[in-house]
Amino acid sequence: MAASVYLFTGPELGEQNDAVQKIKTSLKKQFGETEEYLFYANESSSAEFLAVLQNESLFASATCVVVKNADSIKKKDEVAQVVSWIESSSSDTNVLILQSDEISVDSKIEKAVPPANKKVFWEMFESDKIAWIKSFFQKNGFSITDDALQLILDMIENNTASLKAECSRFFILFPQGHSVSADDVDAVLSHSREENAFSLFAEMASPSGSPQERLEKSLEILQKIRLSKENSSVMIIAGLTSCFRKLSLWHKIKSEGKTDDFNLKINGFSSKKMRNQYFSASKIWTSGQTVAILALLGSLDINIRSSGSLMEDVFLQKVLYEIIIKKGAQSAVYES
Repeated sequence: MAASVYLFTGPELGEQNDAVQKIKTSLKKQFGETEEYLFYANESSSAEFLAVLQNESLFASATCVVVKNADSIKKKDEVAQVVSWIESSSSDTNVLILQSDEISVDSKIEKAVPPANKKVFWEMFESDKIAWIKSFFQKNGFSITDDALQLILDMIENNTASLKAECSRFFILFPQGHSVSADDVDAVLSHSREENAFSLFAEMASPSGSPQERLEKSLEILQKIRLSKENSSVMIIAGLTSCFRKLSLWHKIKSEGKTDDFNLKINGFSSKKMRNQYFSASKIWTSGQTVAILALLGSLDINIRSSGSLMEDVFLQKVLYEIIIKKGAQSAVYES
């Protein structure tokens, strides 16, 4: 019997999460009480989540471990540990689900997961998202104008998990039967949207404003993130790293002349909003500068992990300055 392991990748997090929930529900139906654990691979070592799978639970018949950001499992010893568990485990009561919003993870891990248990969840086309939003509002007893619908697509990260979470706000604030307008969207989402590493990148790559203006607005967003519940510097760095890796991929696709709809879609650039964002970013940072920025972010991650929390904010502010003003060049002193 093979190990119970699944690998779900791709930017469509809503459908990914639905697939994870389906596995959990099936596990409960089959074995009754189950223990569920959630790890982030960029914050925990593989030894930590594998230890949970290897230790028999005293209180439940089955164990389900979900590991997000599985693309962060890169160290040779950690990859080897995960592959070894997959190849040696024969338990159907201990389930490992690896998730990533990237298209792929380490090739050795991918090869070890049975083909039937792997799936890439591609981002929906713009037309599919429009249909999804309309249907979501209708199912909950609401309608939405075309202008409001387009504004939602412009303001919310384009996966159904984010769309569902944000659109649900309207069902609390307005009575059933209400037709959601563009003014409603602006009033609700503009003032309640939480900032994160991806909205920070969007501001850093904004086509409007001088570098100094973009830096000032980016520092404001950084401060909001640090004051929020999602304030982990490690997560901010991981989010920005993901964005600049995607920018590096954009440069590669453009240099190879593979900019047709199909190639853009399979590389995670299916929405008009995302294409515009990375087109703008590619005009700000060259391919070489993008590589330098990724090196800066990697170095920052090591510095923060080794230095503790005392200098986190200074390091984060400094790297934004180096990315936006110096375009990846390191500065010895923070310049005003």
